[in-house]
Amino acid sequence: MPEIVFTDVHHRFGDRKVLRGIDLTLTEQRIGVVGANGSGKSTLARMINGLHAPERGTVTVDGLDTRRKAGRVRRKVGFVFTDPDHQIVMPTVAEDIAFSLRRHRLGKDERAARVTETLERFGLGGHADHPAHLLSGGQKQLLALAAVLVTEPEVIVADEPTTLLDLRNTRRFAETLAGLPQQVIVVSHQLEMLADFDRVLVVIDGRIAADDLPGPALDFYRRSAR
Repeated sequence: MPEIVFTDVHHRFGDRKVLRGIDLTLTEQRIGVVGANGSGKSTLARMINGLHAPERGTVTVDGLDTRRKAGRVRRKVGFVFTDPDHQIVMPTVAEDIAFSLRRHRLGKDERAARVTETLERFGLGGHADHPAHLLSGGQKQLLALAAVLVTEPEVIVADEPTTLLDLRNTRRFAETLAGLPQQVIVVSHQLEMLADFDRVLVVIDGRIAADDLPGPALDFYRRSAR
């Protein structure tokens, strides 16, 4: 698995401190991140692929500084947002997948084959020419994930990816994540989704308040939220 390292990371938005001295080394395949709204968990997640750069300290992915080597880091780390409409940029489903490959030096046939394979993998093969924004919520989130995975990143970071999904699609999306060979880091309020992960971080007021196996970490979080 890739090694993601936070070293004395601090960050603020205006006068509000959102991360306070984060030191972490992340090597497990399945890592969950939980915390109340405004705790800093999403900012922490977004630093892994350089969407936010730390005000102080460093974040590295396999030794690549996310501030100085953001382009190379983003080739390693794919990011799935809460709202897939923020990620879907092309008119049709197949075009949206193909758009992710625009910077890859692939021939036309190879690119088409990669798109077709990815659509079939995510159960979207019959929707290739459909308008992307007319898909169901669950299908849109699968499309967003597919558009990330088609580039073959080593790490997937998902920021509350099931917030807008119903129970059935939440389960489907969680099962899809569980079957991935990549390192997966998930920020979620759906605690049951994280129950079989390798490690769970609890973020409270910009600090890592607990870092443990899912059972004790989630128990700590439940107690802290009372």
